[in-house]
Amino acid sequence: MNTESSFSEAQRFTQVWLWVLVLVVTAIGWWGLVQQIVLGRDFGTNPAPDGILWVIFILFGIGFPLFFRSLKLVTELRDDHVYLRYFPIYTRRIPYENIRSVCARKYRPIVEYGGWGIRWSPTNGMAYNVSGNMGVQLELTNGKRVLIGSQRADELERAIKDRM
Repeated sequence: MNTESSFSEAQRFTQVWLWVLVLVVTAIGWWGLVQQIVLGRDFGTNPAPDGILWVIFILFGIGFPLFFRSLKLVTELRDDHVYLRYFPIYTRRIPYENIRSVCARKYRPIVEYGGWGIRWSPTNGMAYNVSGNMGVQLELTNGKRVLIGSQRADELERAIKDRM
């Protein structure tokens, strides 16, 4: 089976406010390690044992920012399906024969889906988005809806319609 893609888009989280939040969490992990391990001062009023502090540092001081940096939404149109990959945690394939309709549209990520990421809304269905407010709404033959966030929503809509 040929899996060559006719449309491909990779998106990452680039919002400044989000990265400030990630870096604040990271800085707290580093600060705690420096205070307690390097300088020998208790970190907080009820300090954790050094071993626990190392675990927290590895998870939040190193792992969390690296994981967040690796997150990306990849959207590809392949011969027989729409391929979505929220690297490194999730993959979904939607066969073209399961798509009833497709429409590029502007949406409100926070109001309609509660934000960005892999989201589910009881009224709007699934959303896979990273940033912005443009996407492609798919209505599936089973009545479910899937929104794919895209910086090239019109192009994605045309490409899906060409494949259907």
